[in-house]
Amino acid sequence: MSQPFRNGNKLYNSVICPGITVRMADDRMILKTGEPQLTLSSAAHGGGFGSGYRFIDWKVPPAYKSEDRGADLVRMLGEWGYSHHTTIGMMTSADLTHASIGEAQGETFTLLCCTTAGTSDAVRAGLPHDTVRTAEAIHTFLFIDGQLSTSAMVNAVITVTEAKTAALQECKITDPSHFHPATGTAADAVMIASSQSESYAYTHLSAGTASPLGAAIGKLVYETVVEAVRSQWDRELGSD
Repeated sequence: MSQPFRNGNKLYNSVICPGITVRMADDRMILKTGEPQLTLSSAAHGGGFGSGYRFIDWKVPPAYKSEDRGADLVRMLGEWGYSHHTTIGMMTSADLTHASIGEAQGETFTLLCCTTAGTSDAVRAGLPHDTVRTAEAIHTFLFIDGQLSTSAMVNAVITVTEAKTAALQECKITDPSHFHPATGTAADAVMIASSQSESYAYTHLSAGTASPLGAAIGKLVYETVVEAVRSQWDRELGSD
């Protein structure tokens, strides 16, 4: 794992996923791929199944609230000069410079995972919570160079979520309203992007934790969430 932006760097070039870059700007993190990707996400703009080659994590104030986050993002994309047709966008108040990036390679895939994390709004699923929350969240961007069925992409969302929750347990993050282990935050989001490349001559029908692809996804997500969360602690404690 690495946190390339903590020392003032502005650009990360993938080590094993050619064409993928991560760039830091004053108010956003921009992830780009060389070719359009098949995507599945819970993004405020471009969510659901879609496609794109630019992915934005927009830093907003902690008290940010909106009746239409997607419309806000479309407006900002225009100001930044990005096409809203090819860009998928999320928003968070977490410190983007603490983003954690990991990469992995298997026989039939390569992976890049980028996670930004803020846990002041941690919650435990299944317990009641206020509906008005902050914009701080855990966002995971997962890029897969390989060919996946649509069900495998949904499966990948499950694996990402399970790994995120395991990481929060490792970090002993609790829901402050109920004092139980947290499963996430109220505004978490995930983005799965698949190149659908046929170069491996293999189609993944599963991304569950017992599959080679799912095992690699789980490991990267777990490690990036742990690193991002712990470094946020350091910042808040003044030891960064």
